[in-house]
Amino acid sequence: MSMEGGSIYSSSSSLYPSTSSTSSSSVLTNYALISSLLAFLLAQSAKFVISGYKDKRWDVKRLLGSGGMPSSHSATVTALAAATGFHDGFAGSLFAATMVLACVVMYDARGVRLHAGRQAEVLNQIVYELPAEHPLADTIPLIELLGHTLPQVVAGGILGIATAVIVHLIKIVIAKA
Repeated sequence: MSMEGGSIYSSSSSLYPSTSSTSSSSVLTNYALISSLLAFLLAQSAKFVISGYKDKRWDVKRLLGSGGMPSSHSATVTALAAATGFHDGFAGSLFAATMVLACVVMYDARGVRLHAGRQAEVLNQIVYELPAEHPLADTIPLIELLGHTLPQVVAGGILGIATAVIVHLIKIVIAKA
């Protein structure tokens, strides 16, 4: 093993080859970033349309708000993981790290954040029922729509994977042109 450059971890080491694309370092060609952001935008847009159709009113806050169908958190992290797998390989450490991140985020969206939202509903109801002279009666209501149900998380995950696959296929077509 060569100690060229003083370290086996130097940039010239063949033990740790670079997995990033050297043809272009522009953020605009970052496949994982594009897939993730697109999945987020698609999920948030879907929430806006679904809630508008269901509630019979259009709420612009749904474009950036959390909670609802599909989970934009799940869509974003699964698109990141899938895009990383397509770009760098599914056997690598980078894919493993993004997959673990995706699992943690989806678990949190389904568990902790969902229950925090349910607790916010109960607390808001308690404050609403307080007499007007109570010091907490004027408290600003807590945000209730925080987490996701299992179908919302699964739908977001499917959307994220589908987005990464479509962006990957587009990338292949562009590369062949």
